[in-house]
Formats: sequence, structure tokens, C-alpha cells
Amino acid sequence: MKKQKLSILLVDDNIHFIRRMISILKEVDDISHIHTAHHSEEAMGLLDKKPDLVFLDIAMPGKNGMDLLKRIKASGRNCEVIMLSNNAGEFYRQRCKKLGALHFLDKTNEFELVPSVIRQYANKTNIN
Repeated sequence: MKKQKLSILLVDDNIHFIRRMISILKEVDDISHIHTAHHSEEAMGLLDKKPDLVFLDIAMPGKNGMDLLKRIKASGRNCEVIMLSNNAGEFYRQRCKKLGALHFLDKTNEFELVPSVIRQYANKTNIN
């Protein structure tokens, strides 16, 4: 029986970062779909696509990523959120974890961990 692959939603207002993430994610075998949003409202609309993982930046126009994280968790959606931000101080890490983020990665120093975090999640949930 063939197992289902992951659907990913990237939420970041920086188009260059989105392109960089897409190029990295295309190399990960565990992914079937990659959706992108540039702000919170667009991301909320794309949650109907039922992503398994949401990669979310903190600093965005309008509502910030922590507000969106709260909304995602309050909505009862069956998806996990991984914060990926340059705002990587301990305050932000702890706050996002408390709000329900599965992981918090620093865009500058931990970016290369993205594929392994996805594989870890896929293996944990038996989705490949």
C-alpha cells in the first residue's frame, strides 16, 4: 500500500525566501504539494487545502505569525506549525512553543534543518 505524502504551506512575505524554501523542499521525497501565502489572511484561506505542515514566519504585514499560529491552533485544524523566523530570541521561541508550534527554527542558523524536520515528522506520523 502506497503511503500518502505531506502537503506543505509556506507563509512568509519575502518572495525570495519562499523561492529558496521551494527549491529546498522539492528535494524532499516526503512532500506532495507546496502551497504559499504572503500574509495571514491568505494563509487562513489556504488551510482549506489541509496542509500537514505549516512553515510560518513571525514578521509579516498585518497580523504577525504568532497571531496566525494562535488562529490555526484555535481552529482545530489537523496540521502542525513550524516557526521559521529571524526573530529567534528565547522569548519568541518560548512563546511560539507555548502557543503550539511543533518546532522553532532560526532562518539564519538552522535553515538547513528544514528537510530533516520534515522527514522526522513524516516518519513519526508514518506518512512517506
